Amino acid sequence: MSQTLTPPKIISLLAPQATPANPPSRAAEFFQETIALTKRLFIQLQRRPTTLVAGIIQPFMWLVLFGALFLNAPQGLFGNDLNYAQFLAPGIIVFTAFSGALNAGLPVMFDREFGFLNRLLVAPLASRYSIVAASTVYIISLSLIQAAVIVGASALLGAGLPNGVGLGMIALIVFLIVLGVTALSLGLAFALPGHIELIAVIFVTNLPLLFASTALAPLDFMAHWLQVVASLNPLTYAIEPIRYIYLNGDWGLGSTVLTAPWFSLNFAQVLGVLVLFDGLVLLLIQPLLKRRFL
Repeated sequence: MSQTLTPPKIISLLAPQATPANPPSRAAEFFQETIALTKRLFIQLQRRPTTLVAGIIQPFMWLVLFGALFLNAPQGLFGNDLNYAQFLAPGIIVFTAFSGALNAGLPVMFDREFGFLNRLLVAPLASRYSIVAASTVYIISLSLIQAAVIVGASALLGAGLPNGVGLGMIALIVFLIVLGVTALSLGLAFALPGHIELIAVIFVTNLPLLFASTALAPLDFMAHWLQVVASLNPLTYAIEPIRYIYLNGDWGLGSTVLTAPWFSLNFAQVLGVLVLFDGLVLLLIQPLLKRRFL
């Protein structure tokens, strides 16, 4: 009678593993998954850096071309002792961040179409919301990098440079506008049937929202109906406080930064509007995410 002997090493590999005494918490697993998925997006960016390069070159060209376009504008056209580079820089900062955030849904849409998203949805993730969180962290990081480059470039072109506190506030404002727009773009990525429809939405909304804001001209330059539209545009509430920081070294939370046709808002109130915008968008996309993830 023969007897089969199994080496102890193979037995140890085949034996069921004991559960760790202190398993990682759900929050720790969510954080780990978000970091891993974010790293994947940055690896894609490293292999194809065209998106980041184009996102830096385009606003720089806007600064140069629009600055040259209004180089001989009458003195005082945009305010006392204010050149167009100083006026334009905040609008370019916000619009660049907005454009990048509006494109946030494209990688998710391509993952949907190529089947990678389905693999993530059947994977044993602690929370599928890590997919959305990773895209948000990635887009916010890119937006802050682009904003830093534009701030430096605009300083070289004569717009000046805010102090450290001002730069921190600019980063906060960019974060707030990018968070809401990124969430909206991700919601569209799950709601629309394909990337053609998403790109169409991006093309239709991108430039109109730019021209219907105070990025290129102050409110009092606009027709009355456009002033109303610009007063409802979230970009205006991000541009005006950054512009105030550029033009006033002694700004504060009580400083009036936006004077619309029917109301005036100070710094704290404008930040509150941006937070409210983020909250409304996150609330609106919840049904889409739950329908997809649950």
